[in-house]
Amino acid sequence: MFVYADNAATTGVSKAALEAMLPYLTEQYGNPSSLYAFGQKAKEAIEQARADVAACLNAEPREIYFTSGGSEADNQAIVSAARNGAKKGKKHLISTKFEHHAVLHTLKRLEKEGFEVTLIDVNADGVVRVEDLEAAIRPDTALVTVMFANNEIGTVQPIAEIGALCREKKIPFHTDAVQAAGHIPLDVKALNVDMLSISGHKFHAPKGVGALYVKKGVLISNLIDGGAQERGKRAGTENVAGIVAMAAALKESVAHMEENTAKIVPMRDRLFEELSKIPHSKINGSLEKHVPGTVNMCFEGIEGESLLLLLDDEGICASSGSACTSGSLDPSHVLLAIGLPHEVAHGSLRLSLSEYNSMEDVEHIIRVVPRVVDYLRNMSPVWDELEKGERPHLI
Repeated sequence: MFVYADNAATTGVSKAALEAMLPYLTEQYGNPSSLYAFGQKAKEAIEQARADVAACLNAEPREIYFTSGGSEADNQAIVSAARNGAKKGKKHLISTKFEHHAVLHTLKRLEKEGFEVTLIDVNADGVVRVEDLEAAIRPDTALVTVMFANNEIGTVQPIAEIGALCREKKIPFHTDAVQAAGHIPLDVKALNVDMLSISGHKFHAPKGVGALYVKKGVLISNLIDGGAQERGKRAGTENVAGIVAMAAALKESVAHMEENTAKIVPMRDRLFEELSKIPHSKINGSLEKHVPGTVNMCFEGIEGESLLLLLDDEGICASSGSACTSGSLDPSHVLLAIGLPHEVAHGSLRLSLSEYNSMEDVEHIIRVVPRVVDYLRNMSPVWDELEKGERPHLI
């Protein structure tokens, strides 16, 4: 049996998205910058997609800029705010310790350029406290950037409250909403955001296309120079097919969000209920403030990579909070940020569901995971020491 349970990593392209994009790969392949009618049809398709994406976010079409994905959108938002702040002598940036690396690495680069970055702590429930963020604000703060939903543990942040605080303090506010778009209602006006990033392949559009919402009146800088595309803010011939597909996928996800959530949440909760019965396991992140489909757990005494490989042998696609980088095993920065010790964070598993999954998929996962965890523990000298009482259990 094959079960795809890594939808937080990427999703399959929906039928609606595929059907929307195909004409722009075949019959209607004109360059949107061309003046003749064949090219202008592509231009019209982009502008219709812009209007559709804007409607899904309660934004205006001119506030939507298409990008290659969430990482580019995050980079452009953060770099733009930093440059705008620097012109006014403000070079302090605020974020959190468990952001996506598209945010953290951009902030690290800006630090090398003379900016000061404050990364606030995240509580054990995986939710940022507004009061902690408020305490970090300084007169020279040029930007606050906080993700909407965490990509590893699925916790949802108090974005509207943070946005209201930033609006009161007159500080630009950006949110990486890559894991939220298509799964949680997004209203840029109600959220008080100045910039918001999304990525199509997280809600059944193709990879390689995303968008950045920029509130009217907020200036953004170019990351890519060359042509006048995207009102002069993002050079390069537009990915017409991808843009059209993303708009179609987002419209479909928003239209069916309520029924999709009603299907996904019981599957997610079933996983939490059954997998938490495994001895010395831990659910990561608040279950009250949570995206519909993400399950993140740790199992003491095992390594996440071994768990993934054995699950793959059983036909289950999942991911781990651990990553093998440069030959050394490093636990997830997200799990460390919420206070888990290294030994526990190494044994993490993320399962992320979509409306394409079924309860049959879930039951297969429930049958396989306890058996695989038990197998790995029986091979582990660490688990042997834990069971003999030679070292204390941490879960």
